[in-house]
Amino acid sequence: MAVKKLGILSLSLVLLMVILSACGSSGTKSQTAGKATNQQEFRYGMSGLFKPFNFKENGQLTGFDVEIGQALAEKMGMKPVPVTNPWETIIQGLQAKKYDAIIGSMTVTDERKKSVDFTNPYYRSGSQIFISGKNQQISTVNDLKGKKIGAVKASPYGELARKLTESANVVEYDSDLTALMDLPTGRLDAVITDQMVGFRVIKEKAIDIKELGTPLSHDNQAIAVRKGDTELLNKINKALDEIIKDGTYEKISKKWFGRNILGEK
Repeated sequence: MAVKKLGILSLSLVLLMVILSACGSSGTKSQTAGKATNQQEFRYGMSGLFKPFNFKENGQLTGFDVEIGQALAEKMGMKPVPVTNPWETIIQGLQAKKYDAIIGSMTVTDERKKSVDFTNPYYRSGSQIFISGKNQQISTVNDLKGKKIGAVKASPYGELARKLTESANVVEYDSDLTALMDLPTGRLDAVITDQMVGFRVIKEKAIDIKELGTPLSHDNQAIAVRKGDTELLNKINKALDEIIKDGTYEKISKKWFGRNILGEK
């Protein structure tokens, strides 16, 4: 009888240890899951229509801007969440706190500085004119007077186009790629966009286009945050400096453009 009681007691102790162990394991998993769930999000806005910088492929956002945002979030210990918003209201979306920053190939301008604060440049480019590869009538900028030029809505390129054509004969598009596709069809005589966009199209031989002359401007592209958000601005600048120094930036840049597009100051 004593042996039987001892056996029952031992079995009870074993069961108790298993239950306590399971509770401890469950608690650890719960804490770990809680930490993952509570990781602060880094939400960054873009149009999602600016290939190869930010665009959708198989329903997923991808591109240079998306990957830079992911790399910055990793350095800041945050969860990257890219968000799309129409370009013409992208600053309003930032101010409405739909996202924390804009990583959407935004050119730094004095006018935009009134509404947002900019980080250090994360790449440098310029405004470039592109024409159909078969176009033999346009050979200089002066040939654009009176011509039909395409440009993206709410971009600096539309104003440049109006100055060059000396008219209001400017067609606005939601996407640079859509505008470039209208060059071989003859619907447009020229398109002004970021030179990186056109160079990528030329490299892929997706559309028969060519650049006209030299860039019209040399622009700094930077990440925008809400006016006065110094804490986030400093965090992004620090993370940007880190991905440049450790080679992450160059790896992403070469993947999309075959070269480092940060360039020189």
